[in-house]
Amino acid sequence: MSHKAVLQQWVLEALAAHGGKADRLTVAKHIWHARARELEGTELFYTWQYDMSWAASELRKLGQLKPANAGPAGVWELSGDGPSLF
Repeated sequence: MSHKAVLQQWVLEALAAHGGKADRLTVAKHIWHARARELEGTELFYTWQYDMSWAASELRKLGQLKPANAGPAGVWELSGDGPSLF
């Protein structure tokens, strides 16, 4: 699985752990606390926060996350639609 696909899964996991929605910083903290060892020592270590934002955009295109303008600025929310990456 590509690192970008992994980040999509990690974003979904973080949001699920926070009741289906969270701000970007909360998602980043969750991923760091849950996956730091997997990130360290890889190229992804240097780009994961940028790639996390890319993953959220892709998840919106797939219908996994609500559109960016569907709620408060900076809050990512599961849509409940589309195929699950879990």
